[in-house]
Amino acid sequence: MDLLEKIRSKRAKVGIIGLGYVGLPLAKEFCQAGFPVLGFDIDSKKIQSLQKGQSYIHHIPIQPLVEGNFQATDDFRQLSHADAILICVPTPLNKHREPDISYVRNTASTIAQHLRPQQLIVLESTTYPGTTDELLRPILQEKQFKVGTDFHLAYSPEREDPNNPIHSTRTIPKVVGGCTPKCRELACELYQSIVETVVPVSSPKVAEATKLLENIYRAVNIALVNELKMLFDRMDINIWEVIEAAATKPFGFQPFYPGPGLGGHCIPIDPFYLTWKAREYDVRTRFIELAGEINTYMPYYVIQKATEALNQQKKSLHGSKILVLGLAYKKDIDDPRESPAFKVIELLQAQKAQVDYNDPFIPQTPPMRHYRLDMRSIPLCPQNLAHYDLVIVITDHSQYDADFLLQHAKLILDTRNLIPGSHPKVVRA
Repeated sequence: MDLLEKIRSKRAKVGIIGLGYVGLPLAKEFCQAGFPVLGFDIDSKKIQSLQKGQSYIHHIPIQPLVEGNFQATDDFRQLSHADAILICVPTPLNKHREPDISYVRNTASTIAQHLRPQQLIVLESTTYPGTTDELLRPILQEKQFKVGTDFHLAYSPEREDPNNPIHSTRTIPKVVGGCTPKCRELACELYQSIVETVVPVSSPKVAEATKLLENIYRAVNIALVNELKMLFDRMDINIWEVIEAAATKPFGFQPFYPGPGLGGHCIPIDPFYLTWKAREYDVRTRFIELAGEINTYMPYYVIQKATEALNQQKKSLHGSKILVLGLAYKKDIDDPRESPAFKVIELLQAQKAQVDYNDPFIPQTPPMRHYRLDMRSIPLCPQNLAHYDLVIVITDHSQYDADFLLQHAKLILDTRNLIPGSHPKVVRA
């Protein structure tokens, strides 16, 4: 039975490398569709949790994995058993804000060791245009296998939005670019089994660039409203009211919202992948770089506003007791990746403030690539709130009640419009 027929009959075994916020939802969908699934991860704790039927991401139920034909393993020799292998590994930035593609490169090398004829390999990790052809393809062809004949290679960018109540893995259209027409056909056939809409494009480069465009578009527009927020604050204009009014226009305007800085696995990182790649072509992406500068500055702006707010109370930031509300990068999830809360806490501690945090979804600070805070979430109760000189809202979790905060906090710095309107206890940042 050839690979296309295996996929159509759902006999193809799907291997997914990286069982995080992207890989785990994919595994769930393939199991629900009736495919046998092999999940790979280097984190033994994740493997143990899945083997016990326990999810480590609170908004992703894994009952379909428990009930389906699913196996989690850290034994990468089993890659040879998979008919299709989807790569969902991190693509962070290094300390110089340049792409760190070591996870992709190492994964490709591991796959190459176990590659056999008639396997489909698909990269889902966000990266610069050219990664699939220039990095993966040569590594996978080391056995003298020819792409499109002996094995198949494609790129399909992940488009996950954790805990989105409207759009899920199944309903978000899937862009697919193959190295050859046959590669594209097989990848499209595979994804058509689990998503409602597949969008074929002419090449992996186009698919890679599509993902970057989506996130650069958001990063630039968020930078715009962040800059306007700082200007309008000087002019005593509420940016949130302005956006709400502008959003009533039925055409030509899409609302974006300011915040304390960018967070998540995409927007703070992806634009810099294109900026880095553009240097090969002697092009400077000034628009993207400017947006990055503005968004990167926002945690410093929060500290500036915190200092001003405390000064109005005849207090200094040095020695003040500060409670940060929210560690996750967006509301109602347990995902702290690239959250601006970490930078805000670091800056507060550098000014000798006494800092605690509360997050109902993150009981303690996890080890991050750039931060080792080793803190635990403080219970949000009247006695605790009254203890702090300033409460800073970084994430507007639904569990945070505006009236409760107004009643018990001394002073609130609101970066998310959790408390609309004006109030003597509230300062906007």
